[in-house]
Amino acid sequence: MCHSLFYVPAYVASILNKKEYSVYYWLDVMALRACGFVIFRRLAQQPPPDNTEFLLLQTSYGEHHWTPPKGASHSPHDAFTVMLTLERTQEEAGLGKDHLRMVDGFLQRLHYQVRGKDKEVIYWLAELRYPNTQVILSDEHQDYRWAKLEEACKLAKYQDLQDTLTAAQHYLETQGKQ
Repeated sequence: MCHSLFYVPAYVASILNKKEYSVYYWLDVMALRACGFVIFRRLAQQPPPDNTEFLLLQTSYGEHHWTPPKGASHSPHDAFTVMLTLERTQEEAGLGKDHLRMVDGFLQRLHYQVRGKDKEVIYWLAELRYPNTQVILSDEHQDYRWAKLEEACKLAKYQDLQDTLTAAQHYLETQGKQ
């Protein structure tokens, strides 16, 4: 079943055709999974680990919280979710596959509740290939900031996101020493 906005997998289409579920119900349920990249850049003029900055976007809605670029995922399969993450990052920050290099071996899954429903957010790690590449915000965001770990953790007020940023920094510091 194809929808004008996105592809609906066959198993979801079969459920959507049942009378007891509306399309809006399934869009709401599917929106409770998101994917994103923890994007970092390395500054040449400083030695590691002080040369690493993380990209955070400030939402233009709600509490105006700060997060890495992320968006709703309509796929239960991680391989498709990576491709979707690239699309979402292009939409939200103007950074596409030509701007980013995905870092192998890093994956974080966050679980929390939104409006009383469980939500999962999957984050991969990606490096900005050219540190001076311009970020272009979508209407969903009002500001962005490149921040070292300490500042990034202060901006990201949720502990699980702070832990994810810290894990990313640790991964970057240790991966080259193996």
